[in-house]
Amino acid sequence: MKKKIHVNQHNIKRNIKNPEYMLPVITIKTYKSNDYAYEVHIDGPAKIVYRPDKPLSCGAKVWIETESDVTWI
Repeated sequence: MKKKIHVNQHNIKRNIKNPEYMLPVITIKTYKSNDYAYEVHIDGPAKIVYRPDKPLSCGAKVWIETESDVTWI
């Protein structure tokens, strides 16, 4: 299953304003879910995509795509 992994800039800004409650800043998207993480491990091939003219629905212009297994914490 294809996964798209990107950094959530909104959560980074929230974490700077409220360091006592740190939100995860990494999003792992599939066609059926969004998962959130502090750290991600990709167990195989992946590619980094930059598409400023066609961002993801969340606004991300840079992300990682993989069909490999992904684990996160």
